[in-house]
Amino acid sequence: MSGLSIETGNLARVVDAQLTGSGERMVTDVIHDSRQARDGSLFVAIRGATVDGHRFIDDVMRRGAAGVISELDAPEGFSGDWLKVADARIALAYAAKAVQGDPSSEIDLVGITGTNGKTTTTYLVFALLEAAGRTAAMLTTVEYRIGKDSEPAVRTTPEASDTQRFLRKAIESGCESAVMEASSQAIDLHRCDGLGFRSAVFTNLTRDHLDYHHTMENYFDAKKKLFDGRLGEAPETSIVNVDDPWGRKLVEDIRADGRKVITTSQLSDADITAVNVEVSLLKGTSFELRTPEGSVSIDSPLIGRPHVYNMLSASAVALDLGHGLDSIVKGLSTCVGAPGRFERVPSDAPFAVIVDYAHTDDALLNTLKTAKDLAEGRIITVMGCGGDRDKSKRAPMGKIAGEYSDLVVVTSDNPRTEDPVKIISEIEEGLKESETPYLACTDRREAIHLAISKARPRDVVIIAGKGHETYQIIGSDKFHFDDREIAAEALEALEE
Repeated sequence: MSGLSIETGNLARVVDAQLTGSGERMVTDVIHDSRQARDGSLFVAIRGATVDGHRFIDDVMRRGAAGVISELDAPEGFSGDWLKVADARIALAYAAKAVQGDPSSEIDLVGITGTNGKTTTTYLVFALLEAAGRTAAMLTTVEYRIGKDSEPAVRTTPEASDTQRFLRKAIESGCESAVMEASSQAIDLHRCDGLGFRSAVFTNLTRDHLDYHHTMENYFDAKKKLFDGRLGEAPETSIVNVDDPWGRKLVEDIRADGRKVITTSQLSDADITAVNVEVSLLKGTSFELRTPEGSVSIDSPLIGRPHVYNMLSASAVALDLGHGLDSIVKGLSTCVGAPGRFERVPSDAPFAVIVDYAHTDDALLNTLKTAKDLAEGRIITVMGCGGDRDKSKRAPMGKIAGEYSDLVVVTSDNPRTEDPVKIISEIEEGLKESETPYLACTDRREAIHLAISKARPRDVVIIAGKGHETYQIIGSDKFHFDDREIAAEALEALEE
């Protein structure tokens, strides 16, 4: 894969750095991970929450790095080129952009943000691009994909240098378009700085990550940066769900600046709408898609009204990129969405088992409402909350589970360094507001087996919280754990 070769002196001007050294060293890559260091690397030393990149400077220089970007002064006797900057994360983004030759200017890049629906919408956009005959790439919570080639995702939104390198590789692989999730924390940490988005999508905003953002206003402001030009240039088109109150506020702000907006809705007038929505646990979802280009009937394997919002957003992206309604119908009819998003576990049992990533109160509400609309029997819900994360959603999630379930098995998610019993007790505060019976079981495997053993014909078992994840974090240890595998194991045990 080729990037550009740039002298450190030129990069110092790009990132507004104070240069110590000759400025003549050639840079062929920008890195934040010392393990990627090789001849020509420029290492950006970032002081993270748990690890300080400055610890690895000697190591990267031994590996042939051209120099270092840092917020600190050069140490005495440093032998390479040192670029001192005001903010290392911003410098990482713009240095990588320069070295990779600004790849987002050569590709239609779509960014998707919001609390819920980012991953599914990303998969849908990718499917619609493929249906239109375009070679595409995507960066999601689940995987990083270029055409047919895929690798597991490291994080929802990669560090800026990894994204720039990925986009250059996508272009060299023949991709004309790319779609990526943009999480609020990633935006706040400058991982999306310097990217030129053709389209940006806002799905919704509900309570999550308040341990990081503290207030909903701060959370919204982080998302808004994707649309208002604070990351560089504002996107050419903003696509916004106006059934969400924060979406309506965003539209007002964007329009006040005179920029293009496409609105989506299931409940009111908008540019792109869905009417006559019908949902079936066995058949999926159908509706009439109404757009400025005309109306078409959609039949999708995805289940639930929340997915209709995702399909509206993806359709808006496709239309904005110039693709026709025929390719939208084709793409939506075949895309099964993202793994672990209302995913049914295959079984001949007389009841359904659904695995869903719902890990916020709003996501759990949407999932359980969908199940309630479809179930002929009871709703049995397995749920928990992650440790060392936003505690404010625990009681609300317990309350929602109680209100929309007939039986709740409350258990561990990723407890991390917190006591699972304490986490469960905080969820129980909300659960106790309803009269719904519940069972507490700290062992998630046992909890899933217990819930499935309680199921009767026509019931729906919802296993919420981890979705596509294939691990569980207990203490500081990470173990293989897949809700879908455990559910299949429990279903098989019933047949024995």
